[in-house]
Amino acid sequence: MRKIGAPRAAAAAAALGALLTALTACGGAQGNSTAEAGAAGNTAATRARTAESTPIPGVGDRLRHRIPANSRQVVAVYGAGRDSAASTVVLYTKHGSSWERTRSWPAHNGKKGWTTDHHEGDRRSPVGVFTLTDAGGVLPDPGARLPYTRDASFAAPRRWAASHWHDFDYVIAIDYNRVKGAAPNDATRPEGDAKGGSIWLHMDHGSGTSACVSLSKAAMEYLLRTLDPDRHPVVVMGDRADLEA
Repeated sequence: MRKIGAPRAAAAAAALGALLTALTACGGAQGNSTAEAGAAGNTAATRARTAESTPIPGVGDRLRHRIPANSRQVVAVYGAGRDSAASTVVLYTKHGSSWERTRSWPAHNGKKGWTTDHHEGDRRSPVGVFTLTDAGGVLPDPGARLPYTRDASFAAPRRWAASHWHDFDYVIAIDYNRVKGAAPNDATRPEGDAKGGSIWLHMDHGSGTSACVSLSKAAMEYLLRTLDPDRHPVVVMGDRADLEA
């Protein structure tokens, strides 16, 4: 067997060491890249899961499951209490699987609060999820996306207090005991008169309503220009305890 001289052996050892160092470096770099990619993937997955798990705040399973799957706009009415006329309205818009808060306004609901079994004259607003399909009022169409019916017959009776005379300058019908696709002031009540009806989003007069939800003129104009039939808007409404159930 031929021996390798000392100089040549030293050179071979140095070359082998350099090769091993290079291989180790590549392996290390490759390992770090894989780890970083995995971390990025995990972050993206976490963000996706977070978006998917972002429901409408304060709305429990009972009502959440009644929101149509194709709805992309929700007007949430948060009543201050079961027997309170004070509430807050929040518009949520769905982006992907996440509901995002768009705008909010102070509002009023029925003078005596809320009920899960509304009847004519109880002065309580009905708790539930209802579609929003039709609008109208005394004033000209402000650019509504929902079908808008302008009619002088919307005007509040002049025997009412003057503070109420402009309540129905703008209205959005809440589809409770009414015919969808009809003007908001259509009197047809499919479930009978005893179940009440003509429940609307309308302009505020500073206190509770018969059963409707009232907002400022600016809020009504914004909703009329924003609620889009193609996004299948609904209202989710009730006192906070019933909403969270």
